[in-house]
Formats: sequence, structure tokens, C-alpha cells
Amino acid sequence: MEPTHLLILFCSLIILNFVFSAILDYINDKNWKNEIPNELKDFYEKEKYLEAKNYTKSKGKVSLISSVLSTSLTLIILTTGMYGYVSDYVYEIYSSSFLHSAIFFLFFYLINMIISIPISYYSTFVVEEKFGFNKTSLNTFLMDIIKGTFMSILIGGFLLGAAIFLYDFFNEGFWMWLWIGLSLFTILMSMFYTTLIVPIFNKLSPLENGNLKDKIQNYSKKIGYSLKNIFIIDGSKRSSKANAYFSGLGPKKTIALFDTLVEKHTEEELVAVLAHEVGHYKKNHIKQGMLISIIQIGLMCYLFELCTKLPEISTALGAEIDAFHLGLIGFSLLFSPIGLILGIFGNIISRKNEFEADDFAKKTYNGESLKLALKKLSVDSLTNLYPHPLYVFIHYSHPPLLDRLKALDSN
Repeated sequence: MEPTHLLILFCSLIILNFVFSAILDYINDKNWKNEIPNELKDFYEKEKYLEAKNYTKSKGKVSLISSVLSTSLTLIILTTGMYGYVSDYVYEIYSSSFLHSAIFFLFFYLINMIISIPISYYSTFVVEEKFGFNKTSLNTFLMDIIKGTFMSILIGGFLLGAAIFLYDFFNEGFWMWLWIGLSLFTILMSMFYTTLIVPIFNKLSPLENGNLKDKIQNYSKKIGYSLKNIFIIDGSKRSSKANAYFSGLGPKKTIALFDTLVEKHTEEELVAVLAHEVGHYKKNHIKQGMLISIIQIGLMCYLFELCTKLPEISTALGAEIDAFHLGLIGFSLLFSPIGLILGIFGNIISRKNEFEADDFAKKTYNGESLKLALKKLSVDSLTNLYPHPLYVFIHYSHPPLLDRLKALDSN
């Protein structure tokens, strides 16, 4: 394909993605109904329900502004050949493949930060503050940026260096070795994420002895499941929203409960939520998700190698010298439609898994307690109770609340 045609294709994909996302967001906002669902009339006052609607709209406006800025910037960079200009300029200074790529990505990473930080600040200290969610101090906000930048450079630099080494050493068929390396990295991150990465940003405390721990231990004995690694995360330092998650494999499997979750829910509800998280493990959702991720990584690596063999990509991006990182940029643009399809497929499986985990919690502990917990979580987070079906199909990794409640009643 001619470089000019490739550039037109890149720009077209970006514009189509923006238009599609904007239309999807619009019909999702319009789908909101005024009446409170019967299942939540005892939990929502009319004013609170209106607040949830306004919160959804406010987040949508911020998302639209962010999307407009990022799309416009990307189109400007593409049409002016800025990717190629920066790449060629850096190459004149550093001939090292790693330094060439690392400085290239660092330059555009910093540009992205300049745009994203004001939006993140507004979202946190204006929108989240307005609706009573924000607990983040300015110091925490700044430290998160510093720590996040450091981790991105450290991990990103390591992965970039490893990828370039494999590319230079193997050249033909390097995608297979890259696939193996990224797969191992993904598995290790899954195993050690809670114990290595989370403590950089949050304080993790083992669940203290007491009635809650006793109930959890009794439940774990009942289902024959060892629950040793249960932590409380100080999520309240950033937001009043509550959450819980399961991570890890084998002896490293860990369940984490936000302190806001423990604060707002009864012990019965907390064990029910924990039973849902255990359900993901018992139903092999963790292993299934890992397998799907590894397969997707393999596909991405193969397509990436194909892009590295197309010097037309570098030319289309405005460069005179072909470069590894320009192939990566071209791949990210061309892969976007495939990524959308894979994302939809992954969300379909994820929603199925959530229903199965809910059912597991109902059968092994208490469905009514889980329903109460889900209702409280939804009300406290001001979630959209009437998302458009198409929006759910494309973006939702969890089923909408009303669908989950219906399934718990019917099973």
C-alpha cells in the first residue's frame, strides 16, 4: 500500500473510532429513564436518583472533551508528520536502537501527560468533588502522577528494551519469542500485582481478627477453599466509592476489600461479596481469562511483526529512516478495529463470568445478602441504571445491576 494511502487509512480509523464512540455515548445518555426501578425504590430517593443522572452526564462531558483533545492531537501529529520528524531527529543524536525508541516514546508520553493531567485534575477535584466522591488530597494526586510516571517508564522501558533485543537478535519470527516473554510477564504480574504494585499506591493491611474474619473462615471451610491472603486497601484516601477484587494464581491468590466497602456494608453482605470473588476462582475464570489474554497477546505479536516489515508505515508517518517504534505506532493504529472486536468478545465472556460468580455466591452463601450489597454499591456509586444495550454490549465487563438482580431472583 502506498504511504499516502496508509496515512489516509490511519486518519480514517481514528476519526471513525471517535465518531462511533461519541454516538454510542450519546445514545447511552439518552437511554436514561426518569422513573426509579421498583427494585431500588427503597434505596433511592428522587433527589439522589436525579443526582446519579447528573453525575453520568457530567462524566460524559469530561470524557467527550478528553476524546476531542486526544483525537485532534493525534490527527495533527499524523498529518504534520511529527512522528517521523521526531524519530529522524532523535536518530541523528542516538544511533542506539533502544535509546532511539525510548526517547521517542518518552517525548510523546510527556505531551500526553501535559494534556491528560488538567483533565484528570478537573475530573477529580471538580466532578468527583461535586458529587461527594473525592477524598484525594492535592499531595496524593501529585504523588500518584509521579509514581505512575516512574512505574510507566520503568516497566515500559524494560518491555521496550526486551522487545528491541528480541527484534534485533531473531529478526525473522521474533514475534514468537516476544509472545513468550510478554505471556510470562503477564502471568508474573497477575501473581504479584497485589503484593508488589498495589503497595506503591495504597496501604495494604491484613484483615484483623474479629467477627468478619471468623465468618470468612467458616465460609472458606464450608467450600473447601483456603482464604489466607485477605487484605484491606485504604481506598478511602482517594474516593468514597467501594470495591473488591480477586487477583493472583496458586499460593499467591489474594482477595482485597476496600476499606470503604467494609465501612458501608454488613458482615453478611461482605462475606457474600467475597463469595462472589471466590466464585471467579472456583469457576476457573482467572485461568480462563489468563488463557484468553495469552492468545490475544500472540495475535498482537504476530501482527506487530508484520508491521515491522512494512517500511511504508515509517514513510506514512513522515520518517526518512525506518524504525522499530514507528512500526509499533503503525501497528497500534491498524490494530484498533481488531482490538475493538476482541474487547467486545472479552466483555461477553466477562459478563457471563459475573453471572456465574453471582450464582456461586448465592448457592454457597446468601443470594439476598449479595443483592443488598449490589444495590448499595450501585446507589453509593451513582451508577447508570439504564445503560443502552448496545453500549453494554461493547463496553460493559459487568452486567447492568438490574440484569444481575433479575438473574439472582430467577436462579
